[in-house]
Amino acid sequence: MKLKRHPLAWAISLALVPAAWAAEPVELQSVVVSASGLAKQSHEMTTPAAVMEGDELVLRREATLGETLESLPGVRSSSFGAGAARPVIRGLDGARVKVLSDGVELLDASTISPDHAVTSEPLLAERIEVLKGPATLLYGGGAIGGVVNVIDKKIPTRVPEKGYEGELELRTNSVANEGAGVFGITAGSGNFAVRAEGTKRQADPYEIPGSPDKQEGSYNDTDSFNLGASFIGERGYIGAAYGEQNNRYGLLAHEHADCHTHGSDWHCGGHDDHDDDDDHDHDEHGSVPYVDMRQKRWDLRGELSDPLPGFELARLRVGHSDYQHKENEGGEVGTRFNNDATDARLELTHQPLFGWRGVVGAQTLRRDFEALGEEAYVPQTLTRNHGLFVLEEYTAGAWRYELGLRHEWQDIDADGRPDTDHSGTSMSAGAVWTFAPQYSLGFSLTRSQRLPSAEELYASGPHAATRTVELGNVDLEEETSHNAEITLRKFAGRTTFSLSVFRNEVDDFIYAADTGNDIGGGYREIEYRQQDAVLTGAEGEVRFQVTDATAFTLFGDHVRGKLRDGGGDLPRIPADRLGVRVDQSFTPALNGQLEFYRVQRQDELADYESETDGYNMLGASLGYSGSLNQTDYLLYLKANNLLDEKARQHTSFIKDEVLLPGRNLTVGVRLAF
Repeated sequence: MKLKRHPLAWAISLALVPAAWAAEPVELQSVVVSASGLAKQSHEMTTPAAVMEGDELVLRREATLGETLESLPGVRSSSFGAGAARPVIRGLDGARVKVLSDGVELLDASTISPDHAVTSEPLLAERIEVLKGPATLLYGGGAIGGVVNVIDKKIPTRVPEKGYEGELELRTNSVANEGAGVFGITAGSGNFAVRAEGTKRQADPYEIPGSPDKQEGSYNDTDSFNLGASFIGERGYIGAAYGEQNNRYGLLAHEHADCHTHGSDWHCGGHDDHDDDDDHDHDEHGSVPYVDMRQKRWDLRGELSDPLPGFELARLRVGHSDYQHKENEGGEVGTRFNNDATDARLELTHQPLFGWRGVVGAQTLRRDFEALGEEAYVPQTLTRNHGLFVLEEYTAGAWRYELGLRHEWQDIDADGRPDTDHSGTSMSAGAVWTFAPQYSLGFSLTRSQRLPSAEELYASGPHAATRTVELGNVDLEEETSHNAEITLRKFAGRTTFSLSVFRNEVDDFIYAADTGNDIGGGYREIEYRQQDAVLTGAEGEVRFQVTDATAFTLFGDHVRGKLRDGGGDLPRIPADRLGVRVDQSFTPALNGQLEFYRVQRQDELADYESETDGYNMLGASLGYSGSLNQTDYLLYLKANNLLDEKARQHTSFIKDEVLLPGRNLTVGVRLAF
């Protein structure tokens, strides 16, 4: 009898077999993960971390953060059209995945609904760090899925050696006739430096695979700018920045219905016909509803070495956002979202004490949120969240130990509804054992508590983006995650790899349960409930440096999410993925990449969820780099979905109505001077 073997088992088997072509050792570039809190490299961390930067980031960048990071093992995109896509880490998204701007929250409305855009602009990112799993207590116990930390240049941290430096990039693609550009320049003298940067993107509706048609409403028009300045001294810096972002994009599969309630029962009738009212002006791209978003943001950042006796470093991060978001239907504003929020954190890294070195800190968040109009399914709320945290490390020989603790308090004042308050304590313990040169084994155990969000507590009404009537529950308690993880790494040599397995048991998991009530109008009724759940999975990649010019990489991920006690599968869990990547250096200046991966069919389904067929994805890229008159340049060409596959992302709420884009060719040039 022939046994079926899981795809990741083949990658693990290959990783543990010595490469026959082993030659001179290859040292990987050292990359410090700033979000680790202790300035550790990725192979020194107890949990998996990935960093995307340099030419790799330039070639991987897409219009949204979710699409940009989708190639990383364990990471997918929520895929809600061309303008909105959050990262999904190990099957978890929304409030369970923190998206940060250099350590502080983005303070947008993207966790409230999958059709709301993430306000982090990939074109302005210098580096993106992804921490997987819940051992991220510096940023909140709610991040049981992981943390995405976007590092940018909007606040200078040093004075350019020649007085100025900058970058300019232009790109276009074929699938949406997109034109995009970014500029940035930093100038300084003495102890002062200033920064100006901006982006502009205009993309038409994208082409559908295997069809001359386009996906109606899948356009994305974005522009943004940042202005920053810093005072930089021998011991650190202090700086501030102001920025604005404007975004207009279509709401795909958005269906408005006439919903009303009789007592506690909701009923939705036929679709509202105001979208077809000829007396109203439609959006320039057609009659599809669209989002018109604007965010004004202020940031304050500072670092100071030796700030107090016994401390090595102090880090201050403050972000404030004035966010407005209008959903327009038929020329009228149907719903308006306002989010006025501030997030601040202070970290102090202390000198070794009895051999332990670590960071202590505090964080406070204030969020004033309101929704007005037809889909004001959440009342006006004021959320206050405060946290204290400590992360410590101890090194003894080949072992590095890590302990973390965080306690946070939250209270929410709701207009016309009972106020709520919650508190939670999270803790983690881990170790990294460098058991041989070039090899390490990481272990981690984490207990994290996530406090319920205002939407989960107070939602009451129709939500056209997901075509649901959402019912919150003010009696929700904290959910508690118990996560165990093992990561095996080889971080130098001709063969390198990182392989992880994890099990995450979540007590009182908060989820949106389909009640099964037929309320009409194509809408379904969902109710926020709590039930124990468990998520298990594996992910990894193995790289073989065949020659100095050629490398092969095998990569894949698997996750399964279930409710306990016969509750069934969790919804929108990504299907298994397995792929191979070939990197080829033709000359020192010319490099290429070919990537193929298979996404399996997803038939492990929650109630009332439809399955998603498997698909194959083929992509390629080519980059030519050089220098001319002290200006470095990169000319690049990349292709996505070369097979023009009809693909649907299972993590998406609109997968049954909307296909992913068809064959796409992108060409661009980037200058650094």
